[in-house]
Amino acid sequence: MTKRFAGLAAVFGMIALVATISLVSPGGAQQKQPDSVNPSGSVQTEQQLLDELRKIQGRGTIPDVKSYVLEQPAGREWRIFHQIYLHWIGGIAIVGIFVLLAVFYLWRGTLRFGARAGRTMLRFNAFERFVHWMTAVCFIVLSLSGLNITFGRQLLLPLIGPDAFSAWSMAAKYAHNYLSFPFTIGVVLMFLIWIASNLPTRVDIEWLKRGGGMLGGEEPPAYKFNAGEKLIFWIVVIGGGLSAATGYFLLFPFYLAEIAGMQVAQVVHSVVGVLYIAAMLVHIYMGTLGMEGAFEGMANGEVDINWAKSHHSLWYDEVTGMTGQDSARMRTSSTAIKTE
Repeated sequence: MTKRFAGLAAVFGMIALVATISLVSPGGAQQKQPDSVNPSGSVQTEQQLLDELRKIQGRGTIPDVKSYVLEQPAGREWRIFHQIYLHWIGGIAIVGIFVLLAVFYLWRGTLRFGARAGRTMLRFNAFERFVHWMTAVCFIVLSLSGLNITFGRQLLLPLIGPDAFSAWSMAAKYAHNYLSFPFTIGVVLMFLIWIASNLPTRVDIEWLKRGGGMLGGEEPPAYKFNAGEKLIFWIVVIGGGLSAATGYFLLFPFYLAEIAGMQVAQVVHSVVGVLYIAAMLVHIYMGTLGMEGAFEGMANGEVDINWAKSHHSLWYDEVTGMTGQDSARMRTSSTAIKTE
């Protein structure tokens, strides 16, 4: 009996051994594998790996997951633009305009209109002057504080030292942020006030063909605003609008755009800003040194009638023709009549 049990145990042991060998054999394993294998099916591309290598990303507990990315490739590209390309664009535009205006002044001098008539006519009322000066003052502060971001470290920091530069930069930052609101309001109001007088006409084409008389010869006829002034108006409206819109993207980060959108807004804001400043330098020059009597219209609202006849003859005819006589919109000047 014992020999029978021993024989059965040996038989069952052999069966178990054979089954085990068949399960782990290459033939059995090949039956469980797929027919074909794609070795690169779940592999990341080389560019994806490089992008991840150049990105520094951490972990956070706040809901805004965008803050987890500390550094990214596009940020380096923007830094190169801000530190190199923007310096060239701004320097060429602003310094170039200064040089051209200086050369023009040395060659042409102040544009004069001849003898004063001693009588004046209203050009800008009190509300128009208020809007203009409010926008102008805001523009000057915004320009200086904005240029400080681009050129301050290179030009101002070595002159006044780190402590003074830090205090100035902080004050400039707050002024830039808060004065953007009255500046935007001013641009909108100027658009509403003067849009009707700044639409292009056929007269503007002739004015441009003759260079506005600034290169020599008699100045072409013009309405209240000539073609050059209309160009400045549209630069103010379009440039100011773009500056304000992109500025609010940056003032309220991530409310209106992601990181990529904000970087685009920064590029547009800075480029439009320096070109806007360059254009306004031309406007400031023509309103002061460039043209005699022009500043008076925005200072006290009235201009000499001979100035109006010389620079805006069609506007002069419109104003005086409405009443049939000059005296309706003119008054005797309190100063003596001067002959240039």
